[in-house]
Amino acid sequence: MVADRGDALHRGADEQTVFQGIDAVVDGAFAQYYLEEGSRQLVAMTTVGTWTLMIEPNGYLGVTEEQALPASAGTSWISHFTNINAVGTFLWAEDQVLRLCFDPMFPEERWGDEPDELLDVMRRVGFHLEVDDPEPDLSPQAAFDLAEHLTGVAVTPALLRNTTFTCATVRIR
Repeated sequence: MVADRGDALHRGADEQTVFQGIDAVVDGAFAQYYLEEGSRQLVAMTTVGTWTLMIEPNGYLGVTEEQALPASAGTSWISHFTNINAVGTFLWAEDQVLRLCFDPMFPEERWGDEPDELLDVMRRVGFHLEVDDPEPDLSPQAAFDLAEHLTGVAVTPALLRNTTFTCATVRIR
């Protein structure tokens, strides 16, 4: 997520199109852009309050420090990624400074400028931070809840189903 949708669309993106709902975004990403030999990635964006919700079907540019930190210039960037094997990343950056980054399956291993600033919130939303805590929940819900704490934006199934997304492709570096 980034603060300004218009600005986000111009941070290295082009080929704008519109899709209604997350199913159309995913279908469009695989049908139109997946076969471009990995040179471009579809991203879908929409405004939610004062934030931009950005979704990357089959991508993880938003949690790649080399991509996310420059994109956070002048704004806050909160993103998370989880793949089919529950490997993931949660990233919080502000104005090109990495505040917090960790794999939600291993939240005890955090890095960034303020890796312990949100420990109470992380515990409250369900992250297991101690060695003797029960096995981690492999669902992405705690990451969504932590992102909601930082942004005030609740990403719900209805939001994803009913939203019109402005989509563009970005170059993969």
